Amino acid sequence: MQGAIRAVTRCLALAIAALTAVAAGPAAAEIHSVGAATATLRPEGLPSASREVELPFRWDREYPGRGGTVSYRITLPPGATLDGGPLALLLSGVGNQAAISLNGTVVARLGILGERGYDASKASHLIRIPAALLHAGQPDELLIEATVQRQRGAGLSAVRYGSEAAIEPLEAAQRRWRHTSSIVYAVSLLLMGGLAAGLWWRQRDALYGCFSLAAFSGVIRNLDRAWLDVPVPWPLWGAMVAVGYACHIGFIARFVLLVLDRNPPWLVRTIHTVLGTAVVLACASFGLARPALWTASLILLQLTSMACLPLVLREAFVARRRIAWVLVAAGTLAVTAGAHDLLAVRIGLFGGAEFTLTSHAMFFFVLILAGVVIERYSRSVTDYRALNANLAERVAEREQQLRGAFDELRAQQQEQAVLIERQRIMREIHDGVGSQLVGLLNMVTQRGSSTAVLEEHVKLALDEMRMAVDSLQPTHDDLATMLATLRYRLQPRLDAAGIALDWDVAAIPPVASFTAQVALQFQRILLEAFTNVLKHARASRIFMHASWRDGAPPRVRIVLTDNGVGIQDAPAMLGATGHGTANMRARAMAIGATLQIEAGADGGTSVVLDWPCHPA
Repeated sequence: MQGAIRAVTRCLALAIAALTAVAAGPAAAEIHSVGAATATLRPEGLPSASREVELPFRWDREYPGRGGTVSYRITLPPGATLDGGPLALLLSGVGNQAAISLNGTVVARLGILGERGYDASKASHLIRIPAALLHAGQPDELLIEATVQRQRGAGLSAVRYGSEAAIEPLEAAQRRWRHTSSIVYAVSLLLMGGLAAGLWWRQRDALYGCFSLAAFSGVIRNLDRAWLDVPVPWPLWGAMVAVGYACHIGFIARFVLLVLDRNPPWLVRTIHTVLGTAVVLACASFGLARPALWTASLILLQLTSMACLPLVLREAFVARRRIAWVLVAAGTLAVTAGAHDLLAVRIGLFGGAEFTLTSHAMFFFVLILAGVVIERYSRSVTDYRALNANLAERVAEREQQLRGAFDELRAQQQEQAVLIERQRIMREIHDGVGSQLVGLLNMVTQRGSSTAVLEEHVKLALDEMRMAVDSLQPTHDDLATMLATLRYRLQPRLDAAGIALDWDVAAIPPVASFTAQVALQFQRILLEAFTNVLKHARASRIFMHASWRDGAPPRVRIVLTDNGVGIQDAPAMLGATGHGTANMRARAMAIGATLQIEAGADGGTSVVLDWPCHPA
């Protein structure tokens, strides 16, 4: 196991060196690296000591859980032996706050000595060397004075010295690898965490909720790597970063199980227990100044991550799931990077290392979440399309069924309408023409019947028959046409009686409820009114007026006025027993109209018919 980890660590180191060499370019050969310094160490609570140290030097390995101050004296080669032009220093890590002097003159300050808000160890620093400070042909003395806070990972990296043109590309590569990448990762985690939180809020899916927690906790870790001047005091900020890192690792492990939809109870309980333990150990480590507690929590997290790998491998090799293969690659990379950071960076085995790799490896899980979201969205779109196609097919089938049922119902309604119309015609013939013919037959069989009376009944029977025939004609909601037809039928009788007809029918719009039955009732009411005038009024002129009245509700008004003797002088107009007027009122009521019979303004009689209706 140890040999495998050493091999993996060396491969990663070679990869980092290759990337750095590519970024630095040909100028890397012009850089001189200093690997030793004379250090005066002054730890808190212990006596000071001066000795030669190898670079990189890690303070927290020499004095775990203690702060202090340190001075490094480094002899630089003569500037003339290097490439001509401006010179510069590159410090990959120093801290936590430092003041750099060359030949007794301060050339740079990284924070304020003893000020805990600033941490110079998080970034690489390019320090330009003024040519006036260099000794001609002699070595130069570099003095680095630094203050160190406990558990902050301070110390001094190897010092690189050379021309500014050669140092700048190397510093830019390290800045991209450490600083810029951390900002990119923090922003990506923040965005994807917000997306996952939104999806969880809408769907209540544990997968999205778990990743949102992992992403937000990972933001703290990456933010710390790029934020040199944090306003939160140390070691409180250190505890917050450690808790965020533990939650990030724990929730990512839980996220992997949710992606695979494989949640063994023992493994889920293990992840939750280890996560809670790691959080407690992190807080205790920074609160009690015991770095070993945080190291122990990192070991627990690393073992838990490794425990998830067999399950992922099983899903990849046995179930042959594509997402499992992606998780195998990402998980293996994350576990390997975690082992490197724990053993090489944290503990310092295998020669140690300066840079951590976990944050770079964990970024692949952001891409995995994006792939999961896209896959689920695509699957949902496919399912919705299939559902829509199925629904469209079912709707078309149901429409066909409804169309057949509607056609059958329409045929039944047509048959019923024909039957009702036949029954109406039979009833009208029986009640109208039939009754008139029966009465006429009785008169014919009686002796002494007047020819005029017989003629009158024959005319009434003809009128009833004509009205029955007219009611069979399509009205098309046209009341004016019905009135014109009635005038055409009555005009010969009026002419024979010597009665003039003043016809005033205004424009009447088509009426919605003007059916054949309504038309027949209108005809009979008006026929009864005209017959009463012919028989009883002794009039010489009839005024017929029809108009449309807007109102609430709108209505049709028909006014029939004569210049005869009037109601008072001709009570027989109402019939011997009042049946004529009663029949007219009954017919008006049957169609929802009102009927008034009153004396005319200039004598005679006025019949007013108001029918509430609506335009078609």
